[in-house]
Amino acid sequence: MRSTITERGQTVIPAAIRRQFGMTASDRLEWLVDAQGIRVIPVRGDPIAAFRGQGKGGSTQALLRERAADRGKE
Repeated sequence: MRSTITERGQTVIPAAIRRQFGMTASDRLEWLVDAQGIRVIPVRGDPIAAFRGQGKGGSTQALLRERAADRGKE
């Protein structure tokens, strides 16, 4: 897929890419320059939503067990 850069340095993210990554108007893009070229990373507008579902699971239960153990030490 290709897009054109305007005189003001703007471009359009193709609709297929926006749909695939669930991008909305409140999201931002992070631009990274490395040895291979330019990489563009979508950054969610809502930081909580960005990390939702990224863990291996069980984090809440582990945190509650840890807090209960800490209370027992007091």
